[in-house]
Amino acid sequence: MAQIIDTATERMEILRRFRHIDMVGLSANPSRPSHFAAIYMLSEGYEVTPINPRETEILGRRSWPSLTAMSEGLGRAPEIVDIFRKPVDVPPIVDEAIALGAKVIWMQLTIVNQEAAERAVAAGLDVVMDRCVKIEHARFFGGLHTIGLNTGVISSRQRPVSLRKFQ
Repeated sequence: MAQIIDTATERMEILRRFRHIDMVGLSANPSRPSHFAAIYMLSEGYEVTPINPRETEILGRRSWPSLTAMSEGLGRAPEIVDIFRKPVDVPPIVDEAIALGAKVIWMQLTIVNQEAAERAVAAGLDVVMDRCVKIEHARFFGGLHTIGLNTGVISSRQRPVSLRKFQ
C-alpha cells in the first residue's frame, strides 16, 4: 500500500528494493549536492540517470531533458524519482512520474510538497520527503566512512603534536 514514508526501516527497504534512481535536477557542477549524491550512489552500485534539460551528459551518462524522454529512450519506467528542485517545481515532476508508472518519489533535504505527495500516494507511489538518498544509504549500509564522515574513532583527545599536520 502506497504511503508517505516516515520510518527508517521503510526508507531502507526502498533502497534495498530499487536499483534505478532517476535524479531530476542533477547538476553537472561538482560542488552541488546532487552531483555528490550521484557519485556516491553510483559507487554503491545504483544506476543513476541524470534528468536535466540544460545538460547533454553528466558523470559520463546521457542526461535526459525529462522523465518522459528518459522513459521512452531507455524503454523503462522510473523506479525512484529523486527530486533536486524547489518545492514549487515538484508537482509537474510528480504528475509526470505518476503517468510513467514510477514506484517512488524521493524529495531531497528541505524539499517538501504535501499536495504533490498526496497525489503520488493516491496514484500508488511511495513518497519520501526532506531526506537525502546518499545520507540515508550511508546511514543504513555503513557508507559514511567512504566519504570521510565516520572515522570509526570515538575520542575527545587530540592527537599528539607529532602526528598533527601543520600548514
